[in-house]
Amino acid sequence: MSQDLRDLFNDERKRSFEMPEGHESRFENRLEKAFSQAGEDRVESAEVPVREIGSRRTSPLLWLGIAASCIGLLGFGIWMLRQPASTLSDPPSQQVVSTDTLEVVPGVSLGDLSPDLKKVETYYTASINLELANLEISDDNKKVVDDFMARLKELDEAYSELSRELNEIGPNEETINAMIRNLQLRLNLLQQLNEKLEEIKQSKNETVTNLSA
Repeated sequence: MSQDLRDLFNDERKRSFEMPEGHESRFENRLEKAFSQAGEDRVESAEVPVREIGSRRTSPLLWLGIAASCIGLLGFGIWMLRQPASTLSDPPSQQVVSTDTLEVVPGVSLGDLSPDLKKVETYYTASINLELANLEISDDNKKVVDDFMARLKELDEAYSELSRELNEIGPNEETINAMIRNLQLRLNLLQQLNEKLEEIKQSKNETVTNLSA
């Protein structure tokens, strides 16, 4: 087993970096000593009373633990060296889309009623968030975005009212269908907004191209 560990150590060392001179031989000797003495220690430990086990301060098993720790640290160091510098130094970028139009109503939600409704709620919620994340707002389209957001706010308020009915009156087919329809309308509205913004962007690019021609 110690030979296998030494082979693994050699392979990783050659692929990643060179250790200081003499470090490899010292490390291999320590591994070999630890593994060979570990077998003897297991035999001797069967004859040692339980009260004497805690009094041993320098057991070969201690060196075995140290060797295993060194291997773990070595593997972690190799992994760190192989990572691109950007992934180690730069925090992951996040695009946060904030909307203060949705009022969260505590209690039972649409997805709590059944697994199928949970799938419906998850699908529309994820799709709506994706459309919001894809919005590219600029001075050229801000008015259009504001108009669509005003309509979206109305749908958000209507959904909050439906959620209150769901908790106060209880689930019924009319309320459930209205909530699903509300999610559909919100998704369609945001899809239309993104299409409109793309048209504005293309129109601006064509204008710039014509002026520069």
